[in-house]
Amino acid sequence: MKKVGRNDPCPCGSGKKFKNCHMGREDELILEKMGTLQEEAGKKITSLPKVSYGRAKEIADALDIEELTGTDMGIKFIDLDAYLNLGFHDQDMSKTPDHGSGGLIVNFNKTKKADPKSIYIAITPDINDSSLIHQLAHVLDALGGSQLMPGTFYQLSLETGIPMEHLDHPQEFGQWLNYLKRRFDIELDAENEIVSFLYQHNMLLTGDDIKSKDSQHLVSKSKEMMTFLREHREEIDGLIRNRIGYIGKAGKKGEK
Repeated sequence: MKKVGRNDPCPCGSGKKFKNCHMGREDELILEKMGTLQEEAGKKITSLPKVSYGRAKEIADALDIEELTGTDMGIKFIDLDAYLNLGFHDQDMSKTPDHGSGGLIVNFNKTKKADPKSIYIAITPDINDSSLIHQLAHVLDALGGSQLMPGTFYQLSLETGIPMEHLDHPQEFGQWLNYLKRRFDIELDAENEIVSFLYQHNMLLTGDDIKSKDSQHLVSKSKEMMTFLREHREEIDGLIRNRIGYIGKAGKKGEK
């Protein structure tokens, strides 16, 4: 925050001198500014036209969110390019669309004031079924699984050196991904298949692992996961060789 003199007008706009208003409580100014920005972002995001690309509406309409998660939240889809053009996506999914260019879940903190009953997913017109259920698995996990929002662990990743994909895809996410795969008879792409394989072998971090922020434990579990990927490279490669997104020997993404 720019340095403000004791007798300058308070940046909050109250009209009072800084010394008689927020002096000594500067953190509140930062929080108030963030709240204003979040509110502005929420209004613009929730006003974007709703879209129904691929099987988005079909699959979302078939899910009883309240029965599955115990919450009465809804899901709304918006165009990915329209969302990115707003410039409010810096903290979503580590600043880039998750899982290729297919989709990106919007951080609920940005939209909850403007539309507290919906979670927004930004998608592309050509989104494939695997990328679609990947985003829906994130929603189900955030509401009725680990209750963690993906894309919010950038600092933890920096501090520990753990790949973001390890933190964004906990065991509970894997459970929802497999559930959606079976229910809608969807062939997973290469990256999703690796996540599914790790889930089936109980190798993903759990929501509780991540919430603990126990660096030593998290790093140990992450290393175990990467070792497991290397040891099962040939088996995984056989599973994903003909899948969308295959780029070579399995395990490369998890071993960043």
